[in-house]
Amino acid sequence: MSDRESGDEQLQGQSMNEYDRNSGIDGAGSSEFESVEGGQQQGEQELATKMLQIQSKRFYLDVKQNRRGRFIKVAEIGADGRRSQIFLALSTAAEFRDHLSTFSDFYSSLGPPNPENVPEDGKLKSEMMIKDNRRYYLDLKENSRGRFLRVSQTITRGGPRSQIAIPAQGMIEFRDALTDLLEEFGTDDGGFKGELPEGRHMRVENKNFYFDIGQNNRGIYMRISEVKTNFRTAITIPEKSWVRFRDIFTDYVDKMREAGDKSSGGGGGTTGADATGSSSSK
Repeated sequence: MSDRESGDEQLQGQSMNEYDRNSGIDGAGSSEFESVEGGQQQGEQELATKMLQIQSKRFYLDVKQNRRGRFIKVAEIGADGRRSQIFLALSTAAEFRDHLSTFSDFYSSLGPPNPENVPEDGKLKSEMMIKDNRRYYLDLKENSRGRFLRVSQTITRGGPRSQIAIPAQGMIEFRDALTDLLEEFGTDDGGFKGELPEGRHMRVENKNFYFDIGQNNRGIYMRISEVKTNFRTAITIPEKSWVRFRDIFTDYVDKMREAGDKSSGGGGGTTGADATGSSSSK
């Protein structure tokens, strides 16, 4: 068994355009970086790019910059033309580079593939990286085609999942290309440097509401998720709109309280005040 064509067992990948249509914190709020179908996001610059040919796959590492900072887009194009991509903040890319060294050392210590001694899930070594509300799962795996490093990017509480697979023999080459870009552009993500508030949770009847603060290249935002059995939805509110949202809620709370005071049953006003007070507490 060789590592040729390794990694082809990865997910039935979304195309770049499919992923891009779900990108951006406006709307579903699922992706952490700006990207649009059919071209470069307005106000976004491509600062550098590297192309790697690893076995039958091509990888493009693009350093991009917009008004919020810099990040790296990693795109994989398979022999069959299937495309997938992940996004890395510069600080995450530096962490990923270090993991690549560790995974490569581990891979070098392995003997020849042995079909009778493969873990049931195919995983030989795993690590995880966390950046704000994004999680990256690194899994060195083995299947009938060989050994490869699968890198999966997920968004907490929903959002698209994307992943790439790097043939194990190309991990050093991939690491070196990443190192060159980081040496040129550094590891500073830009943006807010303080500690973001912890997430909050409240329950109203049979519904759960989650309030999570996150940050991406477009700034700081609040993601409000409504979760019921077999149902989940969410909205994303940019930080610049928080005060306006608060004022609107406060106005409705005051009006419902006044209406409640004028009627014999003030249940509506009490409910509104309680819900708002819980969700907007700092």
